[in-house]
Amino acid sequence: MAGRNDPNGTSRDIRDDFRAEIREFLGTRRARVTPEQAGLPVYGGERRRVTGLRREEVALLAGISSEYYTRLERGNATGVSDSVIEGIAQALQLDEAERVHLLDLLRGAGTTRPPRRRPAQKRVRPTVQRVLDSMRGTPAFILSGRGDILAANRLGRALFSPVYADPVRPPNNARFVFLSPHATEFFRHWDEVANDTVAMLRAEAGRDLYDRRLTDLIGELSTRSAEFRRRWAAHNVRMHTTGVKLLHHPVVGDLDLPFETFPLPDGPSQFLLTYIAEPHSPSQDALNLLASWAVTDDGIERSASANDSQPADSGETPD
Repeated sequence: MAGRNDPNGTSRDIRDDFRAEIREFLGTRRARVTPEQAGLPVYGGERRRVTGLRREEVALLAGISSEYYTRLERGNATGVSDSVIEGIAQALQLDEAERVHLLDLLRGAGTTRPPRRRPAQKRVRPTVQRVLDSMRGTPAFILSGRGDILAANRLGRALFSPVYADPVRPPNNARFVFLSPHATEFFRHWDEVANDTVAMLRAEAGRDLYDRRLTDLIGELSTRSAEFRRRWAAHNVRMHTTGVKLLHHPVVGDLDLPFETFPLPDGPSQFLLTYIAEPHSPSQDALNLLASWAVTDDGIERSASANDSQPADSGETPD
C-alpha cells in the first residue's frame, strides 16, 4: 500500500492501486482452489504450472471468456455486471466477506475522482459513552475499523489493561497483537487472533485505500512485524461479528468470553464490541473479580483519563 497517500493527490491514476489489489486478491483466491475442488477433470500426467486454478478455468466456471476474466483480474473493472461478479464468486468459492471485499475493490477501480480531504474521525458521542458506562457487568468498547479503542467502560478497560499499557493513544488492538511482547500470553489462541486481525484490516483497506491512519498503521506493522507481513500477503478478509475469545488476564487468569459486535450509525467503520460470560461459569466469576479490582485500581483510571484527554487523530485523512 506504499505510495497511496500521494501528497499531490492527482499526479497519478488513483485506480492503479485498486487494480493492483484486485490482481493480488483474485490471484490468491485462484491459488487456493484446486481443479478437484472446483469439479474440473484432471487428466493423468498433466503438468500444471499453478497450484490452483488457471485463469481460463475460472472463466469456464464463471461462464465468461478467458480474455474477459484476464482483463478483469488485471483490474479493468469498467461495467462489470452483477451476474459476472456472482459467477466469479462462485467459481472461486468466495465467502460473504470476500464477495463484499471484491465489490469494494471493483468499485474503487471504477472511480475516476481523486481522493478528497475529510475531517479526522469524530470523537465518540457522550451519549454513547453513557451507554457503555451503564453496562456495568459487561466489558464494552467502541472500536474503529482499524482496531482503535475509541471508548470503553470501566470493566472493558480493566479487561484490556494490557492493551492500555501501551502509551500510544488511542490504544490499538492490531498494534498490541503484533508489537507487544505480552500479546501471545494475553490471547491464548494468538495465531487465530493474529489471522483475524489482519483479515479485518485487509477488509477495511478495501473500503478505503486512502485512509491515512490505516495506511500508516499497516506500514508500521509491515516494517516491524514479520508475522504481520506474512499474513498481509495472503489477502485474506473476514467479517468478525461473533465468536468466543480466549484470554489470559494477568490479574484473574483465564477467561472464555463470547463476544458480539454491533455497527454504529456514526460511520461504516465504528462498532460496539461486548463480551458476555456464560452465567455461573468460571469466566463469570473471573469477571466479577475483575470488576472489583477495577474499582480499586487507580492505574486503570489514570490510563483511561489520559486516553480520554487526547484526540484520536488531529490530522486530516484523504478519502
